[in-house]
Amino acid sequence: MQPAPEEGPGQGPATPAEDLPAVAPQLRELRRRTGLTLEAAAARARLSPAHLSRLETGQRQPSLPMLLGLARTYGTTVSELLGETPAAPDPIVRGGGAGAREADGWTYWQAGGSGRGMQALRVHVPYGRSQGELVRVHPGEEWLYVLTGRLRLHLGETEYLLEPGDSAHFDSLTPHRIAAAQQGGADLLFVHTLLQSALAGLCLGGTPRPKI
Repeated sequence: MQPAPEEGPGQGPATPAEDLPAVAPQLRELRRRTGLTLEAAAARARLSPAHLSRLETGQRQPSLPMLLGLARTYGTTVSELLGETPAAPDPIVRGGGAGAREADGWTYWQAGGSGRGMQALRVHVPYGRSQGELVRVHPGEEWLYVLTGRLRLHLGETEYLLEPGDSAHFDSLTPHRIAAAQQGGADLLFVHTLLQSALAGLCLGGTPRPKI
């Protein structure tokens, strides 16, 4: 079997980047954090295990194209690979900030910071839309709080009718769907942990989660 190439698709052989700071500590830590073996990480980055080992021990510096490939492999940024400290995220989301996003009748407003393990949204669920009939099952947790209107929540074989002020917190592996129960629709606060899963689509409605 031929060894894996040591460069990304369409790229030439990696050359040392002398002006880059040492990335070995970050590479080792990110691989361990993702739970990948040296062989598995090397295969994803299209490197040989021996070459990745040399990068992790500081015996060789990656080229810039290789840094991009490694960042994609570990689901991070080149800045983190280089050990740069990211700016602290703003903990406040102003009401007049990001505008509404609409997806096939469902309307979403950002209610939390981006790039975190939990995502918070304010959602308007229209009445009589077909998406409410779609059953969702995926890893994660969900929490919702009804602001206005009445909401039907189906969890497994059970249906709940939620009034304003009611909330629900459930495991997303439970088959679930929601729908507005009256004319005018329903408004709710919604928090999910879907970013921890590769299936990072919003479970509300039938279209992919809007980018907010």
